[in-house]
Amino acid sequence: MTYLGALGATGGNPVLFPGPNERLRWETHLTALLAGATQRVRQGPVACPVDLDILRNELAHFDFQEPMRLDDLLAWTITQLENGLVQLNNPRYMGLFNPAPSFPAQCADRIAASFNPQLASATTSPAAVEIEAHVIRMLCARVGLGARAFGHFTSGGSEANYTGLICALTQAAPDFAAIGSRCFSGQPVFYISADSHLAWIKIAHQAGVGRNAARLVPTDGIGRMSLDALARMLREDKAAGNVPVMIVATAGTTNAGMVDPLEGCADLARENGLWYHVDAAWGGGLIASRRLRGLLDGIERADSVTIDGHKWFATTMGCGMFLTAHPQALSAAFNVAASFMPSAAPARDPYLNTAQWSRHFIGLRLFLSLAAGGWAAHATHVERSVELIRLFAETLQAAGWSVLNWPALAVACVEPPPGPVAVADIVQRVVSSGQAWISLANFEGRSVVRACVTHGETSPADIAAVVDALEQARSVAPTPRGRVGRGR
Repeated sequence: MTYLGALGATGGNPVLFPGPNERLRWETHLTALLAGATQRVRQGPVACPVDLDILRNELAHFDFQEPMRLDDLLAWTITQLENGLVQLNNPRYMGLFNPAPSFPAQCADRIAASFNPQLASATTSPAAVEIEAHVIRMLCARVGLGARAFGHFTSGGSEANYTGLICALTQAAPDFAAIGSRCFSGQPVFYISADSHLAWIKIAHQAGVGRNAARLVPTDGIGRMSLDALARMLREDKAAGNVPVMIVATAGTTNAGMVDPLEGCADLARENGLWYHVDAAWGGGLIASRRLRGLLDGIERADSVTIDGHKWFATTMGCGMFLTAHPQALSAAFNVAASFMPSAAPARDPYLNTAQWSRHFIGLRLFLSLAAGGWAAHATHVERSVELIRLFAETLQAAGWSVLNWPALAVACVEPPPGPVAVADIVQRVVSSGQAWISLANFEGRSVVRACVTHGETSPADIAAVVDALEQARSVAPTPRGRVGRGR
């Protein structure tokens, strides 16, 4: 019997491609396993130490020579993730900008995985491409970028910011697309806050202009880019023969959730003929709230904007967005001829106006979240997190702690009263205890405890528990370094 004949009428390996009834059974089983794990995660420690030697020894048994039972594999994998991660789904996770995902976004991942469309081409995936385009247009309108504004989904904020730099370079010198940075008369440079997300350093390297092209502008003493320092650096760079191409304002700095002076940055960009980009990867979620939208005044003047759906819009990971008032800049930057593609329409085919080619249907996550909850549900989400972080800050302030930033974007930087325990040790003790997850940060040269409310189900009781954990951590005698287990 031939190999094809041995496969039978269905043709596929039943383990890799089970029939409809078997697939339904496995999906139901997986749903039950995940539901149980999610419930335990919410009630358990936020993080616990992991013995990587044990994990690696177990992984050594997976040599992929003999098949293993899928039910055993599913249970094993969920157990590793349940006990081997910092649990973003725990409401006492108050760490970085990594919210627990909304349920509609999780549904989107299962739907997209089932159909697995390729979003490079509108010819092969017209429905998926059009759904994403609709969401992008709605976001552009909400930001206020104008009727012609457009953009696309990205793998995250870094890719979106990279896209902004490429557009800025191409706009400043059209020959950049063909011959790169040597088309400039001097070193092309761009300006970011010293407290911005320093992925910008890697982006400068990736774009071929060199890491020194990223000019770090000092802050103003309260965590925002200094306009005076920015204006001075612009003058100095021009005098030195360098070529400024872009100003980047951050709306929601990673360390402290601060918003750079958006209007002032826009003014300087216009005066100097530069591309103006706003990195609102976190703070862009404020566009959902009519009450808090004023914190982003000036963002509508941007040439381009980054927003991460997987941050304050609470989608699953890898749902960035690049929005621009000048969609023609995307075609100028990324257009390419490829005879093997089924069509070549820059207005419709994402591969012609993005840095990507093959891509998952990530925009469905935000589409289902916005469609199911509307702007109102997302407004409630961001407004509630701001109120909870204020409760956190005010409670600690009443206990003698100092609040060093204005926590308008749900991020608080706090400093304990003088005592025998260093800030770094306080953070380490809280994380190692598993009671909560907060982080150590630097704000205006001072080590601080950084906390951010990201989980949509964090409660005042959770805030009280985190405050208690911090108070307990600072009140006990210091533990010699190396004696406290490290949380992951």
